[in-house]
Parts: sequence; C-alpha cells; structure tokens
Amino acid sequence: MDAEQPAAQRLTDDSLNKAADSSERVPWTRSRYGFAAFWFVSLVAVWFLLRAILFFQFKPAHALFGDSVMVFLSGFHRDLFVALLFTLPLLAWMYLVPNRWFTKPWHRILFTGACFVFGFGHIFLLFVEYFFFAEFKSRFNTVAVDYLLFPYEVFVNIWESYHVAIVLMICFVLTSAWAFFAWRLFRRKMWERPFRAWTRFGIVAGATVVAVLLARTVNLKGAHISEDRTMNQLASNDALCFFDAAWTHDLDYKPFYKTMSLPEAYRRTRALLAEPDTKFTDPGESLRRTVAGDPTRPRLNVVILLEESLGSEFWGSLGRQGGTLTPHLDKVAERQGMLFTNIYACGNRTVRGMEGVLSSFPPLPGDSIVRRDMSSDVETVARVLKRDGYSTFFLYGGRGIFDDMRSFSLKNGYDRFIEEKDFTNITFKTIWGACDEDLYRRGIEEMRALSDKGKPFFATLLTVSNHQPYTYPKGRIPEDPDRHWRIYAVQYADYALGQFFRAAEKQPFWTNTVFAVVADHGARVYGSQDIPIHSYEIPLLIVGPAVVKAPSRIGTLGSSLDVSPTILGLIGRPYTTMFFGHNLLDIPPQDGRAFLNHDRDIGMLMHNRMAVLGLEKTLEVYQGNPKKVKMTLVPRPDASDVELEKNAIAVFQVANDVYTHYRYRIDSAPPITSVSAAAPGHHPSTLAGANP
Repeated sequence: MDAEQPAAQRLTDDSLNKAADSSERVPWTRSRYGFAAFWFVSLVAVWFLLRAILFFQFKPAHALFGDSVMVFLSGFHRDLFVALLFTLPLLAWMYLVPNRWFTKPWHRILFTGACFVFGFGHIFLLFVEYFFFAEFKSRFNTVAVDYLLFPYEVFVNIWESYHVAIVLMICFVLTSAWAFFAWRLFRRKMWERPFRAWTRFGIVAGATVVAVLLARTVNLKGAHISEDRTMNQLASNDALCFFDAAWTHDLDYKPFYKTMSLPEAYRRTRALLAEPDTKFTDPGESLRRTVAGDPTRPRLNVVILLEESLGSEFWGSLGRQGGTLTPHLDKVAERQGMLFTNIYACGNRTVRGMEGVLSSFPPLPGDSIVRRDMSSDVETVARVLKRDGYSTFFLYGGRGIFDDMRSFSLKNGYDRFIEEKDFTNITFKTIWGACDEDLYRRGIEEMRALSDKGKPFFATLLTVSNHQPYTYPKGRIPEDPDRHWRIYAVQYADYALGQFFRAAEKQPFWTNTVFAVVADHGARVYGSQDIPIHSYEIPLLIVGPAVVKAPSRIGTLGSSLDVSPTILGLIGRPYTTMFFGHNLLDIPPQDGRAFLNHDRDIGMLMHNRMAVLGLEKTLEVYQGNPKKVKMTLVPRPDASDVELEKNAIAVFQVANDVYTHYRYRIDSAPPITSVSAAAPGHHPSTLAGANP
C-alpha cells in the first residue's frame, strides 16, 4: 500500500499483459489479490474478536456448552458470508480498473486513503456494536435503523454519553497499525504484478458465485442456535441484522405472518373485545362499539404522565430488591394511589408506548403507527375526550420532529403540541430536551390556565430525563449527575414526579382530575425469550381524589393498550371507541392479556401462556408465570394453546387490516345520551362521587 511510484514510465495494457507472461512474477500472496485476501481475513478476525468479547461479558449464566460452541460456529459462518460481501466491491474495483492505473501515484493515494477510511469506520462500528449490545442485549435492530433517521439527537447523545474522543483516538491508532502492517506485507509489490482481464473477471465472478451459494445457507432473519435469545444474538452478525431491520422496516404484514380468513379473524377479535358494558354498533368487519356510562357524570380532567424508561424494576412498591429507587412514587402509591402491578409495555421504544397508551393499538411489526404514513386520522384517547368537549394538549420537553411526535399528535385529537422551542425559562436540559421539572412546571401552568376557563382538559406529558446521557440538575438528589448513571436518572425522575404531585395538590383542579403515571417502556432489554417479557414490565399508577378514595393494588394482567380504556372507565361517561384494550377494572382478573413486540416478533400473553408470531409465518407458544419463572417453549401445544395462537393471529391481522384500510377511526360519533348503571365488576372507587 505504498503510494510511491518506482519509476516514471508510461505503460500500456499490452505491455503490462506481456509482463504478466514473464517468469519474474510477484507472488499471489503479495499481489493486489493477496491484499484482498488480507482484507477478508481482517474482517473475519475482528468480528470473531468482538463476538468473543460479547460472549464472555454477556453470555447467560445458564448457557449450555453446545450452544456456546454453536455461537462461534454459526457466527463464523455468518462472518465469512458478510466478509465476502464486503470484499466483493474491492474485487470489482480490481477488475474494472485498468492495470496501468495501479502504477499511477494518484490511484495509489486514492486507494490507500479509501482503505484507511473504511478500516477506521469499521473499527469505530465495532465499538458502536459493543455499546449497542451492552444497552439492548441485541445486535443492530429496528432501534438502530430508527435512530439513524434523527442524527442530531442520536449523535449528540452518543457524544455526551460515551468517551467518543478517546474511542476515536483508539480507532485511529488501531487503523494506523492495521495500515502499517498491510504496508509492510505488500509495499510496492501489490502494485507491480499486472493481471489479464480474463483472470480479473474470473476472480470476481468466482467470488460472486461463492457469495450466492453461501447466501443460500444463511438465514438472513437471524441466527437461531438456541432457545435463549441472547445466545442467538451473540451468534448473529451486526451487518446482517442491520440490513434485515432496514429491509423489513416497512414490511407488508400478510406475506410474512400467519393469517386466517378475515371474517374468522374479526369474529375472534370482536369476541375478545366484548365486555358487559359495550355494544358493537356495526356488523361484521368492524370494531366500532359504544361503551355505556352516565352522561350526567362530571367531565373529569385527565393527565397522562408518560415516563421515559421508568420500568417496574426500579419501584420498591413493585418488588425491587436492594432498595427502592422511587421513594416518592412509592409513598404516593401507598397513601393515595391505585397501583396496577401486572402491566407490560408493548415494545421498547417511546413511539410504542404512545401507540399503546394513547391509541390502544396492538404493536404491529415494523414501525409504530406514530411514525407510519397512514396515521393522519386514527383513534386516540385525545379524540375520544375531544368529542366529549375537552381541550387537549401534548407537552414534550424535546423536539416534536423526533419520531414524528408533533405530526401524529396534532393530526389525532390534540389541539396543541408544546415542545422545547415553546419553553421560555428552561433551567436545565440535555440533548433530548428540557428536564422533567421544567416540563412539569409548564404543565401545571397550562392546566391551571385551562381550569380557570372552566373547561375540562386532557393533557399528555412525555418526559426525557431518564435517558442517556442520564444528566439532571445538581442539588435535587444527593447523587452526582456527572457520573451519568441510569439509576441516578431514575431517582431524579422520581424526585421530579414527587415535586409535581406536591404542586398539583395545591391547584384548584386537583380534586377533579385523574392523573395516570405510566412508563412508555422498560429501561433495558434482557431475558432469553424471543420476546424478553421480564424487561417489559411497567407501572401504572392512577392518582386523584375524584376516583381513588382509598389506596389499592390491582393485579389484573394488562398492557399499554389498557391504560386509556381504564381511565375512561374511571371517569364513567359513555363514549364510542375502536380500542383494542380493556378497562382493567371491568374484567375478571383471570381474563387479562397483554400484547407485545420485540424486533420482528409479536406476541399475546394470556393465562400464563404467550403466543409468539414471527417472520416467515412462524408460531410458538411459551408457558409459565413470567413473574415467577422463565417462560419455556411448549413443544406440543394443546387445545387451549391452539386457541391462544388463533386469537393472537386474529388480533394482529385485524389490527393490520383496519389500519391499512384507513378504518381505525371514528369519523363522527353522536353523543351517547342513554344512562346505564355501573357495569358489574367496576372497582368500588369508580362508583364514588366526583367533584364537578
């Protein structure tokens, strides 16, 4: 890789071809194709090294020896394939470029520089892959694809969260060492040996054929060498995983997932959504229904506090061992809250939380409907309350352009979207936006202004502080924010919420407002299942003297989809809906269910069984109480498992159908004037009188 030209001479292709026939030839190992082989081996070697580091640091404690061996064998197989793909452009260049160019100084400089830049970028990506795996226990997935669409937040967040300057210096040193070693191996000789056109073509064609043959032996969806999700991720290759995530980002549902006849899917889904106090208004393939209630009941204000990454694992009141990280929220729950203890997030991104909590919509594979292009008019709790005369606003401390939050909100029932640029006095912010205290302070102001006008309001507040780089104002909690620890950010989020409730209690709207604290998703992904359900546990805490007369704990199984129907049930007024969720206070505890998504797998949990639908129309059932044991694969599903499978297929198929045909909406809903007694099963607190 020496950029010197040994002699100033003009060589034609003919003269170089004659030189190729001479007896004094440069050995293949030192020729340009020897460098291509060195390039190929370097890629395989660094991927093997990364896999070894990840394996010894993150392998499950119960990993089987056979699975451990397969991690490296299957991983090596995938690495060979991807390394060959990354070598093909180099071989193509060597075929297309005339022999005489290899004697030109400008070409040598260009070639050497391009190889250095690629090597530097690839070594930097190895560090990124390591940190991504440490955070998500996964190779590159849809999160990586999504984040690339918002480079400002992501790259500044990376800069603030990690020692990027040091990493870049290490990458430069390692790349320089690799380049120096290559220079010592090849020097001038790789430029000196010419090759006939047919030889160059044969090499690139042969490598292409091998790549095609290898492709037939590699499952691009991902490795599956174990029943343990983490082991499968260790055996995968990040380049393949990223390509798969990007390729299937907007996949069509029906060709990839199990389906049934559409009438059967609707019949099953309607049966699942039926409740004593609901009535379907349209026959056949429709989910539109009315929920009975008392129209004379007061229009209670509603505030949903959507908390970034505040999973159940941090709450002492939800069983955290070793000391709670949420002392303020634990006290609120103990003294004046209705705490739901068996709730699961729909996914591991904020847009999944918004989709589930606000739209009560199942998490289809691919993008959340918050970011899809057919979401201009979908059903949300904001729409339900707006039809009932409420003022609505969404308050976010960051930029509304991120994940299309502002666009989705304003098109789907929110009168206003207030974001970072609309804040006047920000006391502290990170790359993601204003700190939780500033968000809550602005929220109190907006609520008080609407309350003073005598109009009921619905507010959604989405926080950002409990997110990398985990910084927050100093002096709020004893811990030092400069350490950038997640558990400290959790403690700050809890502190800010405690401050919010203390401030809200002093406001005139306190007595006629329903407050719901719910996490958008858990803090991190961990666990061995295709859908790592343990990491999806989230809290739902409802507060407000109008509906909570005494503290209580509710153990009914539910998910993000059930938040809005439960709140609407507490208000007790009639409404029209298409929601997929339930009022958790209006169903028998054993009938609860949860819908979940992870990467390209979607699942339905019910009765300690979880049906998981995957790409290529795969279907599996897991069993066990996820709060007590690791769910295990059911080798031979019984009749009840088959019913669960069919119901899961039906719900996701119907969700895809109503969304893709623009039917997850209620164009007009006349006021419901009939008065109904409280439905059987209502929690006692829902029947208590409320302040108007």
